[in-house]
Amino acid sequence: MEDELRCPTCKQLYANPVLLPCFHALCLGCALDIQTPYSPGSGLPVTTNGTGGGSSAAGGHNGLHNGNGGGSVAGGAASSGGGNPGAPPGTRHSSHSSAASTASSNTGSESVTSDQDQSDKVSIFSEADSGVVCCSNTSRPVSYAGTGLLPNGNVGNVVAPPGAAYCLTCPLCRKLVFFDDGGVRNLPTYRAMEAIVDRFCAREALRCQMCETDPKVASLICEQCEIRYCDACRELCHPARGPLAKHTLVKPRGAAQQRESVCGEHEETLSQYCLSCKAPACGLCIGEQRHQAHDVQSINVTCKAQKTELSHNLQQLSEKARSTTEFIQRLKGMSDKVTESCMEFERLVHAQCEALIQAIHDRREYLLEAIRNDKDTKIRILKDQQSNCTGKLQQTTGLIQFCIEALKETDSAAFLQVGSMLINRVANTDMTWHQEVTNAAPRVSPIVDLTLDDAALARAIDNLNFIQMKAPMTPTILPSDCSAENNSVTVAWQPPNHSFVEGYVLELDDGSGGEFREVYCGKETICTVDGLHFNSMYNARVKAFNSAGEGEYSELIGLQTAEVAWFTFDPVLSGGAGSGLIFSKNNATVSVEGWEHRVALGSVGFSRGVHYWEFTIDNYTADTDPAFGVARIDVARNKMLGKDEKSFAMYIDRQRSWFQHNSVHERRVEGGITTGSTIGVLLDLERHTLSFLVNEMPQGSVAFRDLYGVFYPAVSINRGVTLTMHTALDAPKMDYF
Repeated sequence: MEDELRCPTCKQLYANPVLLPCFHALCLGCALDIQTPYSPGSGLPVTTNGTGGGSSAAGGHNGLHNGNGGGSVAGGAASSGGGNPGAPPGTRHSSHSSAASTASSNTGSESVTSDQDQSDKVSIFSEADSGVVCCSNTSRPVSYAGTGLLPNGNVGNVVAPPGAAYCLTCPLCRKLVFFDDGGVRNLPTYRAMEAIVDRFCAREALRCQMCETDPKVASLICEQCEIRYCDACRELCHPARGPLAKHTLVKPRGAAQQRESVCGEHEETLSQYCLSCKAPACGLCIGEQRHQAHDVQSINVTCKAQKTELSHNLQQLSEKARSTTEFIQRLKGMSDKVTESCMEFERLVHAQCEALIQAIHDRREYLLEAIRNDKDTKIRILKDQQSNCTGKLQQTTGLIQFCIEALKETDSAAFLQVGSMLINRVANTDMTWHQEVTNAAPRVSPIVDLTLDDAALARAIDNLNFIQMKAPMTPTILPSDCSAENNSVTVAWQPPNHSFVEGYVLELDDGSGGEFREVYCGKETICTVDGLHFNSMYNARVKAFNSAGEGEYSELIGLQTAEVAWFTFDPVLSGGAGSGLIFSKNNATVSVEGWEHRVALGSVGFSRGVHYWEFTIDNYTADTDPAFGVARIDVARNKMLGKDEKSFAMYIDRQRSWFQHNSVHERRVEGGITTGSTIGVLLDLERHTLSFLVNEMPQGSVAFRDLYGVFYPAVSINRGVTLTMHTALDAPKMDYF
């Protein structure tokens, strides 16, 4: 609260505070210092800072708007040794602090009401558009008004009213106020602020600031040093000699005193409040002409109402302050958690780096051991080769010495006995020496022909960095890249920003708003899901995950599959190249060369909805029975459709047809086919029935009921039959069930 009690100009506690029309306060001495004389025709001053004292002239076009307002003021008293209202800026008296410390006492050089007799010299000037009114202990209607500075710091386009002698710019809101000859003394005393400052100072008890322990109550305060002293500390720290003898020592501000506001004109207690003038008044003022038609209320009632409103507003503000305090406490708690988390993370990083260093040391020992083993191996090989060469040399040397001794033999018969043998041995030795020794090379290289591949490790160390150690953010589905075609949907999404992602999970519901199920898990950001229901709205969502956990799901996207199915024959599902089936016209037409029945399956399966497709008989020359219907994916491909339990069919010839399932055929229906005939297949999986049409007419009643599961369009044909399948057709309306 202390900041609210300090003057914005001198930064000290308010002394003789006066109230400006903008409801900001100033010490009376400060207001006297910063008020500026004004003479008609001169430029308006522009205060460049909030401390007052100096001013610079603005252009002569700047001024104050003329206008009339309502309100009242009382003249304020100057502080001890108060200055002349006409004193130039910057001549504030040196004893202002003394006045600040004694303003609430009864012994001031000038009392607060000493200028009440000058209340007739009030300002009569106002700014028409300001709406600022202030009141005091008189009821004379007077108002003050000012104008704010423009954004460039200049005063607005204002004109000073006639009779203006002084002007003042509020250091807080920059509004300009004009006064007559009375100057700022016409401002009302800010009694509430004065009382609050007195109570604040009384609570502070003004302890000595020089006591080292157990500060005593201060008896004096030095205006120049702005330090409070008890008697003992003053004698010790601030003796009245030397340069300190010129300092002014005054008594600190005393406790607040009870005062009663009285009317400045009639010296009566202010007991009423004029709601029109927004000013307090005494009983005599209410009886005067200017208040006759005004709404008047007891001043105590008005005060209580405003206090109640202020209390209510304060309660709301206190709640916000309490919430802010709790938020600050949470922030402080988070700071502790940040410190704790960082310390733990530092420990973890240190341990991980130490583990990496140890791993490098272990790998170094492994590599050095490999080098030592390679060295030992090479040395052993070289020693073996050296030993072999040494043995060979010894044998050769022995042979040479033996031959030399044989050459010394004088007995020719004795020499001839071994001469041929020695010649052969020397020749053979010479030959093998050339091969084994002369042309021999070291079996190993003395140079280590290995290089340590540390480039990848160096790059890994350079790239060693932190990754996000929390679950990733939410991926964003890209609607422009999502699509639905036939009974498949494609979903694409964008990776979350600033997140480390190891994979994604894509989920779809059942097409009817049911539970979601996982349909993809991997690193790709686009996925196509096949085999869905036709004419169904599928909702898709995706989430990202990493080792720290799973992120939130993305927003849903709805994808509508086709209302009717478009499909062709599927050569792969029909048995592949070895099936004997011949497909043409983009797999819409099928025929076969052999006499054995072969089953051709469509490219999509159905488990829900109503679906209809037709076959056109392009060629029908042989005496055969093509079969049409549906089958499960594992139907037998080398039998007539309907011969096993996996298929449901109608086989037909030139004259009649039968329904067949699991080799049981029944319900013969007259009417056959020829070249150009059409066979329609109606699979109604809402009623779980299968029906047939021939040349757009029903072929009997419902052929099969209670069909559940996934069924593929199917047909079985043999030689002499060629047919074409037509899809994406609207189902005909059947009038039977």
